[in-house]
Amino acid sequence: MTRQHIIDRRLAGKNKSIGNRERFLRRYRDKVRDAVQRAINGRSIRDIEKGEDIAIPKRDLSEPVFSHGQGGIRDVVHPGNREYVQGDRIERPPGGGGQGSGSGEASDSGEGEDDFVFSLSKEEFMQVFFEDLALPNMVKTALAEIPEWKSQRAGYSSDGTASNLHVVRSMRGALGRRIALGAGLRRELKELEDKVAALRTEDEAGDDALVLEHAHEIEALEARIDHLRARVRGIPFLDPIDLRYRSRVKVPVPTTKAVMFCVMDISGSMDEQRKELSKRFFILLYLFLTRHYDKIELVFIRHHTQAQEVTEDEFFHATETGGTVVSSALVLLDEIITARYPTNEWNLYVAQASDGDNWHHDSARCREILEDKILPLVRYFAYVQVAQTEQNLWDEYMGLSESHKQFAMRKVLDASQIYPVFRELFKKEGADS
Repeated sequence: MTRQHIIDRRLAGKNKSIGNRERFLRRYRDKVRDAVQRAINGRSIRDIEKGEDIAIPKRDLSEPVFSHGQGGIRDVVHPGNREYVQGDRIERPPGGGGQGSGSGEASDSGEGEDDFVFSLSKEEFMQVFFEDLALPNMVKTALAEIPEWKSQRAGYSSDGTASNLHVVRSMRGALGRRIALGAGLRRELKELEDKVAALRTEDEAGDDALVLEHAHEIEALEARIDHLRARVRGIPFLDPIDLRYRSRVKVPVPTTKAVMFCVMDISGSMDEQRKELSKRFFILLYLFLTRHYDKIELVFIRHHTQAQEVTEDEFFHATETGGTVVSSALVLLDEIITARYPTNEWNLYVAQASDGDNWHHDSARCREILEDKILPLVRYFAYVQVAQTEQNLWDEYMGLSESHKQFAMRKVLDASQIYPVFRELFKKEGADS
């Protein structure tokens, strides 16, 4: 029994080297991941879904090769040799003689090679980005590729399935076709019948010669009448061209506007690693929102003892630190919503990241502000704590998560732990829709 192998090349298109490209990406996965990480650190959240040019140093691509040696013992005299005699050990030449990738001083000899640069597509970039986030493949596809569509009626078409056949439309079309094809025949048929009737009326009052003359003419007319009646009967009652089917097309779902509030603690306890986890959290929420809304605005609020609205660059890279009063950020959030984002026009999403540290007299006020002012207005509020220790802010927020379905909270200590928040977020969106 012979074994058969089926190779699916439907997605390859005309790119015959896609197999080589996939092998290359697998072989140098670590280098590609490092380059993607550098790109993410230097990108804006709005630009996260673009491709990237990846540069890999030439030395990292070198591989051992086999070659044919000269073999045997050879005595070679090099012209111009004034320093060495037979048996001398020649030292290894010093580095930098044109064999690097641009380092060292200028030289009039030697040659080198530039770093290998290639472009990652948007899908490949997002695939690498999602690798350490423990996202199921189905959710990766939903985030990176699939827009939201709905089926909409688009009139009628001349082809389709039997279940979509529109009987009334089809019969109406058949009737119109029969009328159009038989109208001329019926008109001529009526004229001939009237003429035959007139000739027979004349025969009743005429002589024999006239009757004989009319008999030949009547015979010819009746032959023509029989022919026309046969043609009228030959018009099909229902023809395949009469069939009409209901037609439906997929159109993008009309979406409304959304605003995403990014709230982050920048106190002294929030180190760079925790800020990086927070940025990953914000990026995923932004990617989710871009699949559901055409227009998305981002608002960045940072806080220590005081809160302020800042740009994205200041939000992630500012070095300002201080104590922690979380309620200052929530008060500013409520003021911005009231002033600029009416709930009848905007869908509001809030993502808050913190290490859980807060002034102990302030946590109860945070819960009060959220419960009375913010949660009734927002579509979803997601809180992520990037530290293990549970402090008074976590305890206060736990009471909110039990009584408000639009509030979710999780701990994230590593990048692979971010996804559970979004799994619950997607679940709630699916239930609402």
